[in-house]
Amino acid sequence: MKTILVIDDNTDIRENTAEILTLAGYQTYTAENGKRGVEIAGREKPDLIVCDIMMPELDGYGVLHLLKNRPETEHIPFIFLTAKTERGDFRKGMELGADDYITKPFDDIELLKAIEIRLKKLNIIQAQYAQGEQGANELLKELKGSGLITLDPNEYDSERIPKKSIVYHEGKRPKFLYHLKSGKIKTFRIHEDGKEYITNLYSAGDYLGHVALLENSSYDDTAEVLEEAEVVMIPKEDFVTAVFNDMNIATRFIKLISRDVKEKEERLLRLAYDSLRKRVAKALVDIQQKFNPNGDQQAIDIPREDIAQYVGTATESLIRTLSDFKSEKLIEIREGKIRILQAEKLRNLLF
Repeated sequence: MKTILVIDDNTDIRENTAEILTLAGYQTYTAENGKRGVEIAGREKPDLIVCDIMMPELDGYGVLHLLKNRPETEHIPFIFLTAKTERGDFRKGMELGADDYITKPFDDIELLKAIEIRLKKLNIIQAQYAQGEQGANELLKELKGSGLITLDPNEYDSERIPKKSIVYHEGKRPKFLYHLKSGKIKTFRIHEDGKEYITNLYSAGDYLGHVALLENSSYDDTAEVLEEAEVVMIPKEDFVTAVFNDMNIATRFIKLISRDVKEKEERLLRLAYDSLRKRVAKALVDIQQKFNPNGDQQAIDIPREDIAQYVGTATESLIRTLSDFKSEKLIEIREGKIRILQAEKLRNLLF
């Protein structure tokens, strides 16, 4: 059961609000002033706080400021319940970190809807995601699907891009968030020795380019179409505005991508120190998961050269290793397509 703290010095409003929330299935705590509210919030750690602005001793702004500066309460969604409607009051609250405003007088549905939306957002933000770009991609899909970020790809024009075409170049400044409606795309870098190193693979439903947008930096790799793709281009301004309109969402994105560089460094270390068999096994499992996230056993259908670049080896070495895996009945190869037969054994290869 979700818990909500109501802070209001007006007894009637405080008790009526608590009654509405209790009838809606929430467990409620109440506080008659800001100081008492801070104490209860620190002790009970409610899932959400509804707080009046104009109160004696400690007003709503003071409550919000104190709670946002404490690690144990800084992420609790905070809704102001207020009769103040001046633009400056709204702006001050949002700058301090408020999630929403409800203006008195309000009806039950308005209050419950605002609370439902904020709790839904909290569940999405606090969910466990993979670190790095993959996790940021998953978070973006969840936010879009829930309606918390209004970036509907269907509202933007899409473009069909042929195989081998470049979507964006390393070193260029980003202008769009790209949504892949169909097809496959790879991102890669060129090393000083001229060899290509694949940094990521994308399939239908994925977003790409968001890391550079969030970091306000140039692309650190190049995106190329592996299989004819339909791509939606969402303007940079729309994406940045949607994300940074809510600092809790923005903070979650930043925390996810802050370790992305570390992950890529670890992958480079694996390329240097892991055996070829282990690297190829891991690459096959990775590619299978990226292009078939639902766990089905569709065949891997990308060129051997691209798999080799993902692994970081010569194509000839890859082909020999695939041949070994085939003879060991770990995979099968039909019409050039690779199908994994024993994924768990591939994951657990020791040499």
